[in-house]
Amino acid sequence: MGEIDLSADDAHQVFDRMQMLKAFDETKAGVKGLTDSGLLKIPTIFVRPPDELAEESTYKKTQIQVPVIDLSEIKNSDRRKNIVEEVRIAAETWGFFQVVNHGIPRTVLDGMIDGIREFNEQNIEEKTKYYTRDIKRMVRYHSNFDLFSSKTANWRDTLSISISDHIHPQELPASCRESTLEYSKHVSILGNTLLELLSEALGLKSDHLNKILECSKGHRISSHYYPPCPEPELTLGTTQHSDPGFLTILLQNEIGGLQVFYQDQWVDIEPSLGGLVVNIADLLQLVSNGKFVSNKHRVMANGIGPRISVACFFSGPVREVMVYGPIKELISEENPAKYRDVILSDYLLKFLNTGLDENLGLDYYKL
Repeated sequence: MGEIDLSADDAHQVFDRMQMLKAFDETKAGVKGLTDSGLLKIPTIFVRPPDELAEESTYKKTQIQVPVIDLSEIKNSDRRKNIVEEVRIAAETWGFFQVVNHGIPRTVLDGMIDGIREFNEQNIEEKTKYYTRDIKRMVRYHSNFDLFSSKTANWRDTLSISISDHIHPQELPASCRESTLEYSKHVSILGNTLLELLSEALGLKSDHLNKILECSKGHRISSHYYPPCPEPELTLGTTQHSDPGFLTILLQNEIGGLQVFYQDQWVDIEPSLGGLVVNIADLLQLVSNGKFVSNKHRVMANGIGPRISVACFFSGPVREVMVYGPIKELISEENPAKYRDVILSDYLLKFLNTGLDENLGLDYYKL
């Protein structure tokens, strides 16, 4: 009693889908392998549910753009105050902004994109050496980390690298080793700078998020490769979601597709030459007690490509037992804690074991 019986047809569909997912995964060639085979229709595992596709037509098109913040005069005390204010407003409303004049040389940005292109477009035998679903591996190449837990597969492949003191350069693929290490060095500095600005925007000392909460300790670089899709209107590059960590810095090539959900509409975040997209992630919304917002975003599939993006996630010291909750200085009788404390390792494991389309984000941790 109380058990749900699948009809024979439903059971058969579930079995068929699982067989298709396994067959796709076992090729270790990812979505790039599908496009290389010359297919004209996408496999059903990538097709979004009919209700989702119908809902697309209800969204309004808008011309508004996320805030762009110029960091060029950050050491000038007057200008810094203005930058902190711009960051505060963007973090409290959009949860997203773009930064320009951020200090990372254009050659480093271009080198990172080129390295990821080279990795994905090299000999398949070389790529499959890194193909794994073992989340403990420091270097992982895969298609859809949530392939077996999500309702719909996304049209992208990913090379994910955890940057920490534990990783040896030789563990990185030769095709993007130097470019990744160089970019990592620069993006780490920028991450620290942004977390200082965000600390000040919360009315705290500039080192609060970096030193006391260790938000910038270690980071993960997930580089996504979105091949051109023969039926882009039927699938997504990345399902709508919010990021689990503290802060994400995104580099993207000239092909758009990234959208943020703002004021009940999807807003395109157009790539800007040399600019980087920054977004507040769930843990920063949690420790700021909801003052900053972690907003849902997604990536549309595209008929042209490849679209290449490099997301750097600052998620704290994941290999240590760290507990995070709303920052004490931000809590008062008038503003009580909105979230319960989380153990970082458990929190991130829960995210990785849940499909993007099923993840409740911070709703699960609300008091």
